[in-house]
Amino acid sequence: MAQKVGVLDRRALNRALLARQLLFERHKASVPATLERLVGMQAQAPNLPYVGLWSRLMDFRPEQLSRLVETKRAVRTTLIRNTIHLVTTRDALQLKPLFQPLHERGYLKGSPWGRGQTLADMTAVLEAGRELMHERARTVAELARLLAQRFPGQDAEALAYGVRYMLPMVFATPRGIWNARGPVTLTTVEAWLGRSTGPPISSDELVLRYLAAFGPASPADFRAWSGLSQREAFERLRTRLKVFRDERGTELFDLPKAPRPDPDTTVPVRLLPDYDNILLAHVDRIRIMPPGRHLGLFSSNGIMKGSVLMDGFVRAAWIPTVNRGGNTSLVITPFETAFSKSERAAVAEEAMRLLTLLAPTDKHDVRFGPVKP
Repeated sequence: MAQKVGVLDRRALNRALLARQLLFERHKASVPATLERLVGMQAQAPNLPYVGLWSRLMDFRPEQLSRLVETKRAVRTTLIRNTIHLVTTRDALQLKPLFQPLHERGYLKGSPWGRGQTLADMTAVLEAGRELMHERARTVAELARLLAQRFPGQDAEALAYGVRYMLPMVFATPRGIWNARGPVTLTTVEAWLGRSTGPPISSDELVLRYLAAFGPASPADFRAWSGLSQREAFERLRTRLKVFRDERGTELFDLPKAPRPDPDTTVPVRLLPDYDNILLAHVDRIRIMPPGRHLGLFSSNGIMKGSVLMDGFVRAAWIPTVNRGGNTSLVITPFETAFSKSERAAVAEEAMRLLTLLAPTDKHDVRFGPVKP
């Protein structure tokens, strides 16, 4: 007789996701272990991972992560979904080979710079780029000026972006250190870490790590999170996994012993950074986002901002604002419905804690803006 497949509703999926993302309660865990448990953290803006770790770890201090970045035990590199992530050095070396073909395809087929280019066209450019970027960390603009001298008559900016995406690169400090400023510079993995990438983890292991951090999930969810198609890996692993369905009938896979809390479990208010990976890990984001809402609510533009989880779901956006008196306010903008008095109090309490991280020397307050339809 075929085994009965359980159905997980929206709240059940939400609670499972929050438990794996360390958002039920702040955990006492090391920063490197947490980065690896979460399979890295989205880091398009350098300070985003600091807020993400603050939301998840007990007594987190920015210098804990800054030390890892300064000592090259953690790095920012283009990785998952062709976007910048902060990962441990071990993960950078093991994951980069799996994602490097994605970066190459992204440049050659999905970018305005690579249209009409082929891998053969780029061979000499990549050799020159490797030499220049290994020599020292450079901006893309600086690299373009140097490539223009070596390849006259060609689009030097397009060539520079080819080097940026098609070679294993990392972002150099001081960017990536808490509140540090500096140009966006890159260098080769070999120059920064003293060794080449590899050996890679297997596709099966990456799927298992994804499920541990974001499951239960489908192969399509994995592809939305990673940019890679691994349906075959899911099939290879089927006998080791537990199988569910969501309310729409989509088949979901999970680790047998992974946490799947009661859907009615109470969860605290949490403030997450812009584009936290919890918002980007599934095709259908209703397990965390309001139905009908999409990303784009939180545009960075260099300004730290993010989302407010109430009862485990995104209910508002937050953004810090420096006022004339020198104090810093965290402005909370609810979506669709206003917070009740008790909800406002809970959000304000957590927001005040975040302000001590973002602006420790300023006076603080929390303001609630009008509801955003």
